Amino acid sequence: MLLANPWWLLGLLVVAGLIGLYVYIQRKRTSRAMKFANLEILKTVTPKRTDRFRHVPFALLAVGLILLTVALAGPQADRKVPRNRATVMLVMDVSRSMNATDVAPSRIKAAQAAAKKFATELTEGINLGLISFAGTPTTLVSPTPDHNATKDAVDKLQLDDKTATGEGIFAALDQIRTLNSLLGGDKGAPPAHIVLLSDGKQTVPESQDAPRGAFSAARKAKERGVPVSTISFGTQSGAVEIEGERIPVPVDDASLKKISQLAAPGGRFFTASSLEELNAVYSSLQEQIGYETTRGENSHPWVLAGTILALLGAVGALVLNQRLP
Repeated sequence: MLLANPWWLLGLLVVAGLIGLYVYIQRKRTSRAMKFANLEILKTVTPKRTDRFRHVPFALLAVGLILLTVALAGPQADRKVPRNRATVMLVMDVSRSMNATDVAPSRIKAAQAAAKKFATELTEGINLGLISFAGTPTTLVSPTPDHNATKDAVDKLQLDDKTATGEGIFAALDQIRTLNSLLGGDKGAPPAHIVLLSDGKQTVPESQDAPRGAFSAARKAKERGVPVSTISFGTQSGAVEIEGERIPVPVDDASLKKISQLAAPGGRFFTASSLEELNAVYSSLQEQIGYETTRGENSHPWVLAGTILALLGAVGALVLNQRLP
């Protein structure tokens, strides 16, 4: 346990002194009582009730004082608090492979439902934006605390040819930089996070290490300190019908995992092969992105417990001993 003012713990020496004084007084009292020459007379002048609980009130008071002393030392605790002004860019693949039905009712329909749920549950105050990409990226919603704008835009996603994953990431980085410039520059900018959902391998450009490729975009995200969490959505058995031909469209876990690893620390790689799994992924991201852990004062429980015990000790002393300890 971390303490803001540990020197207050020296007060425990005072509590220890009070305990020692109490023990000393009790022994002296017993010693004086034993000086009676006639034990029969002693029995008649001492209370007949049992006194085995007579030390309980002082014990409660002593423990209460210990807890209050610890409270004065300022105990610290980690707690989750909602992020304010953070930026989240949701980047969604709308290539024609997203029309595969290996995820019911289809990859794109399930992805839309999960994205809307994510936008609904995302912590208030976070700037949420939406980018779709196939052969080229399209910024549907610039980062805004109005999450309803993203939910409305998700319903309007349209499938198209090709998959330019890198372009989608670069577009998200541009939106983050634009917002940061409006908020006073990158130096004091709020934290940002990219969430990339895709189901297949990049097709444009051919190499992911090309200047506009996915791996190059991930490295640029690392330069700017932006983590990228990737979601591989679908199964290895996915396929789509194009002009009467059945074309396999298996998910590409390897490249999506590498994207999250190449970007700034803090991003994670997820897989999902159903709407339920995708919702679980988004819930996990909501916990990670929507809240941050901060350390703050946690003296209230100690003050509450110490005060209650001290009061119980005082009441017990009056009831059992007819006097305060």
